[in-house]
Amino acid sequence: MYAVIETGGKQYKVTEGDVITVEKLKSEAGDKVVFDKVLFMGEGADAQVGTPYLDSAKVFGEVVENGKGKKVIIFKYKSKKDYRKKQGHRQPYTMVEITGVGEDKPKKAKPAEEKKEEAAPETEAKADVKAEAAEEPAVEKAEPEKKAPSLKSMKKDELIAYAQENNIEIDPKSTKAVIMEAIEEGLK
Repeated sequence: MYAVIETGGKQYKVTEGDVITVEKLKSEAGDKVVFDKVLFMGEGADAQVGTPYLDSAKVFGEVVENGKGKKVIIFKYKSKKDYRKKQGHRQPYTMVEITGVGEDKPKKAKPAEEKKEEAAPETEAKADVKAEAAEEPAVEKAEPEKKAPSLKSMKKDELIAYAQENNIEIDPKSTKAVIMEAIEEGLK
């Protein structure tokens, strides 16, 4: 069953489980919303058409998020008059998930949440294995070897400092290229 609702001056065709983006509503994420301006509801022989709205029909939803849309650039320009005006706009919106058409139904739990709830508590055997693993001494990990920094990305004064740290003899008055060659030879 589907319905056509009106909100924010626009009409939306919705079914249960749809997620729609509407003009901003005064609601926070997680709040329940009720759309009472229903223009059409039903399918086939059960269809009801409002004049303009159906009196007793309602569509229920839950706010997923509030946000702003993609930026739209407004650029005004008049040739030969030195007039240019650039302006941006991001339209605020509210994303709503439809939970029921005609009647409010509880939201179904997500599959990941169901698996967490169904997970059985640890057995004694698993707990024993974890306890034994915790008693074993930790193996020390060797520190990774330090790589030589990229000489090409260094400035001349950084190269001179690097050469002094590694006890490589260079002439500080020489060019950067000569210093780099001297450091590369000194590291070999």
